[in-house]
Order: sequence, then structure tokens, then C-alpha cells
Amino acid sequence: MGVRMNHRGLKALRLEDSVTARALRILPAYSAYKETYTLLKRSRRWSREELAAYQAQALSCLLDHAYENVPYYRRVFRERGLVPGDIQTPEDLALLPFLTREDLQNNLADLKARNYPEAAFEYVTTGGSTGIPVGFYYEKGVSRAREWAFMKTQWDRVGYRFADRCVVLRGYVVGSAEDGIFWKKTLCGRWLLMSSHHMTEETMPAYIDRIRKFKPRFIQAYPSVAVLLARYMREHDIEPFPTVKAVLCGSENLYPWQRDLLTESFGCRVFSWYGNSEQTVLAGECEESTRYHIFPEYGIVELIGRDGRPVEGPGAMGEVVTTSLVNPICPLIRYRTMDVAILGEGLCTCGRAYPMLERVEGRLQEFIVTKDHRFISMTAVNMHSDVFDNVAQFQFYQRKEGEVLMRVVKKPGYTDRDTERILRELDRKFEGDVDVTIRFVGTIPRTPRGKYQFLIQDLPLGQWGISV
Repeated sequence: MGVRMNHRGLKALRLEDSVTARALRILPAYSAYKETYTLLKRSRRWSREELAAYQAQALSCLLDHAYENVPYYRRVFRERGLVPGDIQTPEDLALLPFLTREDLQNNLADLKARNYPEAAFEYVTTGGSTGIPVGFYYEKGVSRAREWAFMKTQWDRVGYRFADRCVVLRGYVVGSAEDGIFWKKTLCGRWLLMSSHHMTEETMPAYIDRIRKFKPRFIQAYPSVAVLLARYMREHDIEPFPTVKAVLCGSENLYPWQRDLLTESFGCRVFSWYGNSEQTVLAGECEESTRYHIFPEYGIVELIGRDGRPVEGPGAMGEVVTTSLVNPICPLIRYRTMDVAILGEGLCTCGRAYPMLERVEGRLQEFIVTKDHRFISMTAVNMHSDVFDNVAQFQFYQRKEGEVLMRVVKKPGYTDRDTERILRELDRKFEGDVDVTIRFVGTIPRTPRGKYQFLIQDLPLGQWGISV
């Protein structure tokens, strides 16, 4: 079964690149990609009323499916004396409980839809950046193809085409120090995957030279990895890559200081999107705005305050709670993402009637807790400042309220004066409510997925709610 809307009579999808089109057509996933991409080309022009009607129908199909085929949700409905018909609108989802990461871990077998064959399940895990790695299921082939249709739709906004050359700076390990080659081509030579694990002061010139020779139109990147390249280019007065039209950032929160640095160093638009591996939420910027446009076709998004109720009003901050409309093989309904975002308002000048997030503050684990139990987002720690010019890398660590350890990798020119300036700057940003201790280290390790973690938070923030 699953949530599959009937769109008979839709025109065949036109792909810009014939080679890619032929490659896709030999895959069973092509129909899922084609159907989703075609829908999104139409729905981007829908009014709010039309989008709401689509979402209500998709939600109804999802709840009927979950009740009939997913043991966990059959149990949840019965415990509350509910049937799917009791939930008519997204607001009615409040009748159902939240699904936490612990719930997902403890009930995964019962979250598998029984009307799919076992061969259709693809087991996937998160990176565990919240301290709670979890596993879940995709529909083999189909879920990833559908996801690519949404991603392609987002990247269309900045002119991406299948034929375009892309440099990819994410968590890949490519090559070795022995041969000195840390990249490889893929997708018929159109993408250049570059190893993030070998980017050092010594190897950076080779990376830059290879990017210039490849002449990419786009750079796909983890923000933390792109920043390594951007800082090197700024510090050595290296000109931007003339062919690059935009930097496509995702899979990590993009902090304002990172956006400023990337824009300055690469001399182009920095485009960011927000989503999760669980495929419950997807949102991205548009041609005219840096606000995140939520795909209502992808999922239903609630922002929940510390009282468990929806936050209200523009600028309100809450935890992102999501209901996926695109992965019925393992439905996640009212899933607590442990991400924090700020509510947007009004319509964007781009003309899309999508709901919006003003910005994404990051995961709960990306907040520092003050002495009086306020949360300060890492967004407030602006590292794009001359105070940090002699810092090669940094990482905060907190295990007690109001105290943080800052690990610093020094550059050759670092002096005691830099330490004094950094402590003064952080005291100002933290308003005197966080005591900072600096410890110098030789290196800062990456996560298993190749990301740089700016804060290791050992406090149980998920139990605290949000207090700003």
C-alpha cells in the first residue's frame, strides 16, 4: 500500500541530460523518481489551500495505512481509543503521542509495515550526532529515488542541471597519503568526490589546483568541510573559482559565520537545506530568500515548546516534530527530531506558498547551557572574526551547566594575547553566564561520517525542554 497519490495523465518527465536519463530508466527506482519530480514541478505553483488539501489527503492515507499494517501504530490508536478518522487535519495529530528516538529503538520491529515483503526493507542508521544513534528502514531503491527528486527540485532553484560538474566535499575517504591523490570522479565524470579526511595545510594547494582544473559549476559540501577550504583561500589571498555558481550546503547546520566566510571566499551564492536521514522533514532556501521553505509534500512539521504545545507567533522557537509522508514502509509520526528552529511567517517573494522556518538553530546538542539554565545556540558564537584568526580549529565541550572547555588547535602565529582576546569575546557573547577554559590540542577528531563537531554536549538537554 503506502502513500501514493494518483496523478494519471501527467506528462513524462524531461531530463536535461540524456545519458543520465538512460541510466535512470534501467533502474526500478526511475518511476518513483519520475512521479515525485513531476508532482513537485506542479505543486510548487499551488496555493496554500491546494497544498493543505494535498497534505490532508496524504495524511489520511498514511494514518489508514499505519493503522492497518503497522503494529506499533495499531497499538497506539487502540490505547487512546482512536481510529484514523478521528484525525482530519495536521492539527489533530496532537491526539497522538510523540515518537522519540528511544521509542524508535525499542519498537523498530513493530514499526515495519506488514504489507511489504522482507526484501523491500533497507536498514539505515543515523550518524548518532545527538548521542542516540538509531536505525530505521527505507523502501529499497524507492526511498532514495524519491529523495533525489526532492533534492533535485531544491537545487533547480539555483540552476542545477544533471549535466553540471560538481565538486563534492562531504564525508568521503578517497585515496591515500601514499599516492597523494585524494579524489575520484563518479556519475560519468560529472562529480568529483574529494576526501575530507586528507585536507591539511600541506595538501590544500593540490585540492585547489584540482578544483580549478575540473571547472565545477557547483560545490556540494558539509559546511564544516567547506569552511576548511574557504579559510585557507582567504588566508592565502586565493581568488574564487570562476566557474562555481553556488555552494550547496547540507547535512549540518549552516551557521551565519560560516555563510559569511563561504560567500566571501567562493564569491557566489551559498544555498542551504535542512533535512534528516529519517526522511521526516525537508526544507531549503529559494532563489530570493535564505529562509527555509518546508516541502509540505514531504512531511508535516510542528514546532513544539517546552510545554509540549505548538509555539505561536513569528520568531517563536521550538523543537521540530515531524510526520513523514514519503516513507510508508517504516512510518514515523510525530517524530521528535531534537532539532530546534524558529518559525517563519508570511509569503516569500518567490511565489511558493510553502510554510517557512526563519532559520534552523541546530540540534539540542548544539546549545550551551548557562549558569541559570538558559540555552545559547552555537549560532551566537561567531567565529568569522579577527579574534579567531590564529585558531586553526576549535571545539567546545560541556558537561556542567555554566562551564565549557574550548579545545583549540593553534596556528603558528598564536600568542597569549590571542587567548586573552578570545576569552573576552566569548565572555561578551555568553553575557558572563558561562565560564570558559581554553585547552590547546594538536588535532580535533572528526565524527565517523567526516564532520567537524563544534560542540560536544554531555548534558541531557532532551529532558530539559527549550529555554531561551
